[in-house]
Amino acid sequence: MRTLIVSDLHLGLRTGADVLRRPLPLARLLAAIDDVQRLVLLGDTLELGAGAPRTPGPDAERVLRAIGERVGPDRPVIMVPGNHDGRLVRAWALERDRALGIADEVPPDATPTLAALVSWLAPARVRVSYPGVWLDDRVWATHGHYLDRHLVPESTFGLLRSGIARTLGRDATSALGPAQPIDYEWARRRAAARRRRRRRAAREEGFFTRLRDRPLGTLLQTVAELAREGAMPQIPQLMMRARLTPATARLIDAQMRRSAVPAMAEVVQRLGVDADWVVFGHVHRLGPRTGLGPRTRLGPRAELGPRTGLGPRAELGPDADPDWQRLPGGPRLLNTGAWLYEPMLLDQAQPPHPYWPGGAVLLESGAPPRPIGLLDDLTEEQLTGPAGPPAAVPSGSAQPDTSNAPAPSAAPAPVP
Repeated sequence: MRTLIVSDLHLGLRTGADVLRRPLPLARLLAAIDDVQRLVLLGDTLELGAGAPRTPGPDAERVLRAIGERVGPDRPVIMVPGNHDGRLVRAWALERDRALGIADEVPPDATPTLAALVSWLAPARVRVSYPGVWLDDRVWATHGHYLDRHLVPESTFGLLRSGIARTLGRDATSALGPAQPIDYEWARRRAAARRRRRRRAAREEGFFTRLRDRPLGTLLQTVAELAREGAMPQIPQLMMRARLTPATARLIDAQMRRSAVPAMAEVVQRLGVDADWVVFGHVHRLGPRTGLGPRTRLGPRAELGPRTGLGPRAELGPDADPDWQRLPGGPRLLNTGAWLYEPMLLDQAQPPHPYWPGGAVLLESGAPPRPIGLLDDLTEEQLTGPAGPPAAVPSGSAQPDTSNAPAPSAAPAPVP
């Protein structure tokens, strides 16, 4: 079944960085939906995290209603909640306790907010699954927020816990033993309580005290929060003027490749997921990228600077970067990217780019799943302009040119 998988829409984000509230990006997604048989919303569809309103705003509802109308009554939408919209299923998941599996069907009325979201997607046939979903016999998809448990500090922006242990000469095997989804759910609950305590303490002790006591964790967490969440919109502008954003982008990208992606592989190992492919979101980095060779290491001017060096028809696929398969014999990992315009990661950048908004993974019968970019020809102005209903898109312009996409060698094909 031809399936489009998108993640991290973050609809209703208070900074306005969610691009689907704007006409052309929304039109492009709707046109891509026309070309598939099934749509998967792989987590963080809504922005319901800390500091967000208790209920989604009108832009979020408008976008979801447009998606549901385009899908129509004859095609399914599969929703897999993540961490920023975890409120949709958190109470339900904790109540299931040890009965929670890796791909459990969730009642569409499990929470009032989930029921509202499902109604906005009408007339589409909506199915909710958590914490993941099997898209065929050998392809498992999940948002990916469980990977935070394998990082220090325990967030998307941390360093790999097992890597730190090995560097210090400690045994890391205990942290990689078998686990169940509820272990991650309870760990996330405890981590959230710790973060609340730390925020209260931070207000009392101040930034420089934290920097003195925990220099690396404090610096990485602070820079990443400024870049990714827009907590202080004036800071990115000042850093761009000072030409500091390329260094910040390289720091965050190195962390994603060297820590977050291997952490996802560790999650798959601990949960015992028997798959050939694992598709996840959460880290906002579309990939892996093909056409670069297995030993290529991208410098700032190649992947994160103003020139990618790839050309307009560069393809994205699973054989490009060994960073995406960290565990021998494990499944291939693919990331869906995100639908946010993040200026500190994209300053002076041009697509194709791993953090450019509009990423997706396309799953087709008889072919390996592959990441694609749906908005690679849109400008910054089109991605950050005024909100509005979808604009008209010429027929055939929604999908990138993949006619010359190289078939990955020796890669397992999805089961039809």
